[in-house]
Amino acid sequence: MNKWTQTTACLLLVMALGACSSNPVDTAAYPEPVYSHDRIVPEELNDPQVIYDPWTGMNRRIYNFNYHFDRYVFLPVVRGYKFITPDFLEAGLHNFFNNFRDVRTLANSILQLSPDKTAQAAGRVMVNTTIGLLGFVDMASKMDLPRPSEDFGQTLGHYGVGAGPYLVVPFLGPSNLRDGFGLIPDYLLLNAVREEVLADDLQIPAALLDAVDTRANVPFRYYETGSAYEYSIVRWLYTTKRELDVAK
Repeated sequence: MNKWTQTTACLLLVMALGACSSNPVDTAAYPEPVYSHDRIVPEELNDPQVIYDPWTGMNRRIYNFNYHFDRYVFLPVVRGYKFITPDFLEAGLHNFFNNFRDVRTLANSILQLSPDKTAQAAGRVMVNTTIGLLGFVDMASKMDLPRPSEDFGQTLGHYGVGAGPYLVVPFLGPSNLRDGFGLIPDYLLLNAVREEVLADDLQIPAALLDAVDTRANVPFRYYETGSAYEYSIVRWLYTTKRELDVAK
C-alpha cells in the first residue's frame, strides 16, 4: 500500500467517525423486546428466592449425599441392569411396574372424587392386567387410553393441604413435607398390591427392581446442569411442577 492510499484511507476513517459522533443513535426507534420478563413470566409463578426452605442446611447435605449415592451406587446398577437386560424385557418390566402405579392413581382418583381420572385409571388397570398380561404389554396405551398420574400428596393438595417446607428425601430427591408424608400411604398401597400379585420370595427383588426401573427412566443427573445454583433451580422446578400437578 503506497503513501497516497494510506492517507486516503485515514481521511475516510476520520470522516466516518465524525459522522457517527454527530448523529447519535435514536434509541426511541428500538421498541421494547416482545419477550420481556414481565410478559412471559406469570405473576403467580414462584420466585426461586422465596420458596419456603427453613431446612436448607440439612437439605443441601442430603442433596449432596444423594449425588454420591447416585453416582457411585445407583447409576452403576442402572447401567448394569440396562446392559444385561434385553430391550423387550426391560420395556415389559417397565410396563409391569407402571401398571402398579396406575393402581395408585386409581386409588387417589377415587379419593379425589374425580370420575374422569377414576374411569381412565380403572380402564388402564383392567385392560393391562387382563389382555396386557399383568401389564407386561401396555395394551391400554395402544388403545389410546389416557394415563393420568395421581399420588397421595396430590390428593392432600386437592383438599387444600399446603405443601409445607421444602424437603430433600434421602435416596429419592426433592419433595416437601406434604408430599414426603404422602409417600407413606402410597408405599403401603403398592406393597399390599404386590403381596396380592407376587409370591413372598419375590417381594424384595420386585421392590428393588422397581426402584432400578424408575431410576433408569428418569433422565436427570446430579450436577450436570452446569449451574452453580443447581440446588435452587431444582427446588424451584419441583415446587412449580407440584403446584401444576395439584391444580390439574
